[in-house]
Amino acid sequence: MILRGLFNQSKEIKFFRFSNLLSYISLAAIGISITLFSILGLNYGIDFRGGTMFMVSSSEKIGVSNIRNTLSSSNLGDISISQATSPLETLSAGTLKSSDSIFIIKVEKTEGINSETKVKALLQNSVPKIIFLQIESVGSKVSTELVRNGILAVFFAVMSVLVYIWLRFEWQFALGAVVALIHDVILTIGVFSILRYEFNLSIIAALLTIIGYSLNDTVVVFDRVRENLRNFKSLPLMTVLNMSINNTFSRTIMTSVTTLLALFALYFLGGDVIRGFTFAMIWGVLVGTYSSIFVAAKILLMLDVKRNWDERESKAGTQF
Repeated sequence: MILRGLFNQSKEIKFFRFSNLLSYISLAAIGISITLFSILGLNYGIDFRGGTMFMVSSSEKIGVSNIRNTLSSSNLGDISISQATSPLETLSAGTLKSSDSIFIIKVEKTEGINSETKVKALLQNSVPKIIFLQIESVGSKVSTELVRNGILAVFFAVMSVLVYIWLRFEWQFALGAVVALIHDVILTIGVFSILRYEFNLSIIAALLTIIGYSLNDTVVVFDRVRENLRNFKSLPLMTVLNMSINNTFSRTIMTSVTTLLALFALYFLGGDVIRGFTFAMIWGVLVGTYSSIFVAAKILLMLDVKRNWDERESKAGTQF
């Protein structure tokens, strides 16, 4: 009831007042994201590069520098070491004793070297009380297939959305939804290029989830647009679009806020293993909410749509 009262709109919001400015900002953000991706690339995880991931723990007080010094002179290739936070230790707030140090070590695949055997031998000699909690290895052939399959998964998801929206509405709606989805995916890749979060298979899963979430918001707006186009045939298209977004705005905001509450809890309390995935989801909810209002609807305004949905033929929207 509190949220409903908070988002009850007594006055209509003019969403298209700054639509041109926001369009330029979106285009600039897409351009910057593509440029950063071309220059910086992504911080690919072992899933895409090939290599071995070790999750280890030790009751001894050691730091990242100790492990790095142990492995740096062994010609193992690119090595990434990070100290993980235990969610149990965070939630217990000292009531349970959890003094073990947990580390995630990622070693790039090197031809002619058995990284798993060598890393285990070096760490066991340097830290006698070390425990190997998890070991995962990905070969170069498998990593190449994962890259291809990840790209195909995103591509087919976007194409499926195009066909679904085209069949349910009209081609202008389909194009608007797909442009909004591409906008969300490109900006997500751009922010991962800047922040250098590890880009792995879980991020691909996050991108597919973002596509579904953004599409859900967009379809809700489009459905109200179609309904208002039937009821207000003489009103200008901009007025109908603005009315439709206002009709669904409180629902959109409440859905986004409640989703973000759960995601922020996972981001801060879920530990390092799922932090990249959770961050991608948080960012995706934000840009997905934005694009369903300011990108998809703007495309409809630019392309014009069929006004009389009671007739089979119309000047706009049925020529394909």
